[in-house]
Amino acid sequence: MAIDRRFGVALAAAAGFLASATVSAQSPLLGPEVERVIHDDGASFQPAPADERAAMDRFADYTMALAKRDYAGAYAMLRLSLQASSPRLEWEMNLRKRAALWADGTIRVLRLSWYRDPAGQPPGLYAVFDFRGDRKDGTMDCGYVVVHRAAPGSGFAVARTDTSEVPPELIEDGVPKADVLRQLPCFLGKGIATAF
Repeated sequence: MAIDRRFGVALAAAAGFLASATVSAQSPLLGPEVERVIHDDGASFQPAPADERAAMDRFADYTMALAKRDYAGAYAMLRLSLQASSPRLEWEMNLRKRAALWADGTIRVLRLSWYRDPAGQPPGLYAVFDFRGDRKDGTMDCGYVVVHRAAPGSGFAVARTDTSEVPPELIEDGVPKADVLRQLPCFLGKGIATAF
């Protein structure tokens, strides 16, 4: 995946084949089954366990805030540049007009990708959480949340999000139908043919 696809797109509106971390009332740990990718452009870079915990905590906190409809808390976790491009009232009203949100499902992290100082972006450490969510009504969500830390010792902020929703009638046996699957701009696991 090209870095410009991951970071350069605008903020935009299968199943149990892969076990992974699940967001719940407590911040989950990312187990060894979650795919991890480091994009280092030839440099020697390895995120520390503390980096992974801090990034995962921000992802989990953001998800839980949305699930609880704590819009003020979720918005406060957005990076300032994202807040500048998404005024609070407009951002919140877009969420409130929906009957349900991706954060309402059982969220499983499928892949964690790391970028350090990507070209064309503010410097710092980026963690990208590709996830799948399954809601009680059978709706499937997939997408990613990017968190960014500008400097060592500072906190992570949500830099970008992108999600897609698949209604229950387009899912068979817990997996989106083949024609739908090919259109999804999501990572759902190695060997899963999506538009990602």
